[in-house]
Amino acid sequence: MPDQVTKTTSTSWFSRVGSAFAGVLVGIVLIFACVWGLAWNEGNAVKVARGLTEGAGNVIEAPATPIDPSNDQKLVHVVGDIAVTAPLEDNDFGVTATGVKLSRTAEMYQWQEESKSESRTKLGGGEETVTTYTYTKVWAAGAIDSTKFNTPQGHENPTPAFEGAEVFATDATLGAYRLEENVLGQVGGAQALNLSAQSEAIAAAVGATPAHEVSGGTIFIGENARTPVVGDMRISYEVTPAQEISVVARQNGDNFLDYRARNGSEFLLVADGDMPAADMFQDAQDANNLIAWMIRVVGMILLMVGFGLILAPFGVLADVLPLAGTIVRMGTGLIGFVLGLIVGTVTIALAWLAFRPITTIIILAVGGAIAFGVYRLGRGRAKKKLAAEAATA
Repeated sequence: MPDQVTKTTSTSWFSRVGSAFAGVLVGIVLIFACVWGLAWNEGNAVKVARGLTEGAGNVIEAPATPIDPSNDQKLVHVVGDIAVTAPLEDNDFGVTATGVKLSRTAEMYQWQEESKSESRTKLGGGEETVTTYTYTKVWAAGAIDSTKFNTPQGHENPTPAFEGAEVFATDATLGAYRLEENVLGQVGGAQALNLSAQSEAIAAAVGATPAHEVSGGTIFIGENARTPVVGDMRISYEVTPAQEISVVARQNGDNFLDYRARNGSEFLLVADGDMPAADMFQDAQDANNLIAWMIRVVGMILLMVGFGLILAPFGVLADVLPLAGTIVRMGTGLIGFVLGLIVGTVTIALAWLAFRPITTIIILAVGGAIAFGVYRLGRGRAKKKLAAEAATA
C-alpha cells in the first residue's frame, strides 16, 4: 500500500491578495516572453524551411564508393549499407553486441511523490487547502530528488550506482565514408538485447559484489529481483544494428558534416533504408512544420496563463464573498482566454508579415476578396428580399 500524508494549510485573504498582485509581475514577464518566443518561432521556421529548400535544390547524388573529391564541401545524397567490424562493449557490465550503437538504460527502484490538492474559499476571502501526498515505489531512470518531497523522512532515495550510457561504433563505414556519432546517432531500428548468453561475462565484470541476477534482457542488481528494495538497480540494453541508410550531408573528405545554408540554418539528414533525397527533405520540412505548430500552441496557452495571472487579483478581491469570487474568476478566465488568443494570433500574423510578406499579402488578398464577395452577395439578397416585400405590401 502506498504511503499517504495529508496536509492542511490556511491562507488569509490579505496574503492571497499580496500573492495575486505579485503574480501580476510574473504574468507580464510571461506575456512578453511568449510574444518574443512566438515571433522567434515564425522566423526560425521560415529560416529552416528556406535552408531545406536551398538544400533540396543543391543536393548532388554521390556513390558510397569511391568518394568523388570534386564533391568535397558540397551537399551530397549517399545511400549504402553500414559496415562494422569491432563489437560494441559496455565495460561496466561486460556486455557486447554487434551494431552501430549500444544504449544502456539504468533504472533505480525508488520513492516517487504525487500530490493532489483541493482548495475551499471561506467567507471573508481566506482559503483552506487540503493536499494529499502519496508515496509509491517505482522503477525510474535517473534519480528522483527526495529532498524536495513534502515528507522526505522515510522516503529517502539514494544516489544511483549506475547511469544510462551510449556506446557508438568507432569503425563504422558507409562505403568509403567514415561514420561518426552525428550520423550514427540518427540511425533507427534499435532492438532490445537479450543478455542471457552473456551471464558469465557480466558476472566477471560486476564481480561478487554487488549481488546481481541476469534474466532475459535485464540485469538486476540487488538481493532479490522478485522483492526489490529502494536502491536496487535494473539495467537493460538496446542495440541499433548495421543496416542500409540514406544520408544527406556536407561531404568533408571521407566523412559527413552539417550543411550550412546561405541563411545560416544547418542540417544533416539520415533516414533508414534507401530513401530519395526529395523524400528526406519533405520529411524534414514536415518535422519543421510540426515543431512550429507545437510551439504556437504552447505559446498561446502560456499567453492565456499570463493574462490569467494579471487578472487574478480581481477574483481574489471578490473572494470576500466566495460566490462572487467564483463568478468573477469565470469572467476573468474567459477574458484571459480571449486576450491570449488575440495577442497570440496578432503576434503570429505580424511575424508572418515580417518573414513571409508575399505569402501574407496573398492570404490577406484572398481572404479580403472572399469577405467582400460574401458581403456583396448578402447585400444583393437583402435588396431583393426588401424589393419583394415592398411589391407584396
